[in-house]
Amino acid sequence: MCLNHQLSQFDSHKADAFANRLIGVLNEGALCTMLSIGHRTGLFDQLDGRAPLTSEQLAEDSGLDERYVREWLNGLVVAGVVEYTPATRSYFLPEEHAGYLTRRSTEGNFAVFAQYIPMMGTVEDDIVECFKNGGGVPYEKYPRFHEVMAEDSGQTVLSSLEEHILPLIPDLTIRLEEGIRVLDVGCGRGRAINLMAKRYPNSEFVGVDLSEDAISFAKEEAKKQGLRNATFVAKDVTDFDKDNSAEQFDFITTFDAVHDQAKPLNVLKGIYQALKQDGVYLMQDIHASSNVDKNMEHPVGPLLYALSTTHCMTVSLAQGGDGLGTMWGREKATEFLNEAGFRNVKVEQLAHDFQNDYYIIRK
Repeated sequence: MCLNHQLSQFDSHKADAFANRLIGVLNEGALCTMLSIGHRTGLFDQLDGRAPLTSEQLAEDSGLDERYVREWLNGLVVAGVVEYTPATRSYFLPEEHAGYLTRRSTEGNFAVFAQYIPMMGTVEDDIVECFKNGGGVPYEKYPRFHEVMAEDSGQTVLSSLEEHILPLIPDLTIRLEEGIRVLDVGCGRGRAINLMAKRYPNSEFVGVDLSEDAISFAKEEAKKQGLRNATFVAKDVTDFDKDNSAEQFDFITTFDAVHDQAKPLNVLKGIYQALKQDGVYLMQDIHASSNVDKNMEHPVGPLLYALSTTHCMTVSLAQGGDGLGTMWGREKATEFLNEAGFRNVKVEQLAHDFQNDYYIIRK
């Protein structure tokens, strides 16, 4: 009786709409890989601002194989990204599209973010095994993660750091100019540290990260820029709260780095201990709720849950960690900050940044 009732309620229009949506998903998911290839090969930058080109001309200018360039171009033509003129067999990237796909766009290059999609695919087999057996996928399984993350942070953090992010904290830039001690936990390739170290030579900057490869990259960049006030240390901060030798800092930052730690609460407790009594802690993390029903209208919710499943959550679980995931949300973040000892927590957002929250935290 129940089965017959369910069948009678079947909505064929709803089913057709969902099938059409899935066709779109397949096309758009495939397009992400093509956007990533265009970014990594520099093809979008070669097309930027150019008159229509044949595939032969573009391949020659790019130093790439023409057959691959032509197939890539044709894929973008049918996707509506690149325009094609049959009479001359030429391809053209409209200015309106180039602004979102080329390296001259320091804040809105979507080809940078598209790299996450094929990167997630490289660990799919490992993730499936985790579904069956539990556990997680370790950092070393993601050879390009820090490279992509550095580009991502270059758009979300570096492009806004001086003009928008640091000014969220009154008088901070004045103190940085005078000279204070700064720590960045989970610094990755150290781009934020090196940028601040160059801008504020009187201050001392320290970056720590689990990845030795990322730290080596950060050190090399600091050396190239002649930054004597930037130091980088490869360090596991899982038990940061037990590091009694931790130095004291006036300003501590974490940029999208807390939720994928093995023991986020330990990290936050360690930051509390390392922060001077009158210091300030800036935590940038994903703008979300801890409750999935409140994330239904999130503009990139599906993407962030996918990234959580295939990276942020699983790398934490691989270390025997909490596996909070990308979408741990304001509620859980505030709970952890309070448990770590912080009592003064203020959350800010930037008008142009729908993806991140900026927590201004004091003791």
